[in-house]
Amino acid sequence: MAEIRLSTIIQPHEDAIRVIESVRNMFPEWVPDSLPESSTFPQSRQKIVLEGECETLDNLLDSARDQRILDTALDAMSMNMRGDSTNFSISRQAAMAGKLSFVLEERPLGGDIEVGIVMEGLAEWLEKVTWHPGRDSVPRFVGDGLSMSEQGDPTEWFDKRGNPTMNDD
Repeated sequence: MAEIRLSTIIQPHEDAIRVIESVRNMFPEWVPDSLPESSTFPQSRQKIVLEGECETLDNLLDSARDQRILDTALDAMSMNMRGDSTNFSISRQAAMAGKLSFVLEERPLGGDIEVGIVMEGLAEWLEKVTWHPGRDSVPRFVGDGLSMSEQGDPTEWFDKRGNPTMNDD
């Protein structure tokens, strides 16, 4: 069983209800540990960190499948993996629109959602849940040489003439 923790920061200028709605678009069963009090304009509150647990990543994985970014999901979700735990961020603004966008560098406009997973056999599980038929031709696994760079740049699998660059041992 996986332990999945989510967190996001509500800035003073942001509407807490809309922030929670955007997180729940991607993680419908998410329950924050505490809910901010509603306030009126002008805001007098400081930034608030909302944290809570989530049961599954089903919507996130369905979105990755629908958007045809399962290899990107494997790479982004395993980039910070240490043993049986990992963390990654996704765009809250994209989640509001029902889309999945991984955040690799600085905080994006609209904020982000931090996702932390702890699970025994995490690498194998990530490979399994991001599997697609293209992996029959190009097998992928956590930490392979075919992953994107830390800046999100793709690894080129073919040269300019269309010749495969993989397995050039």
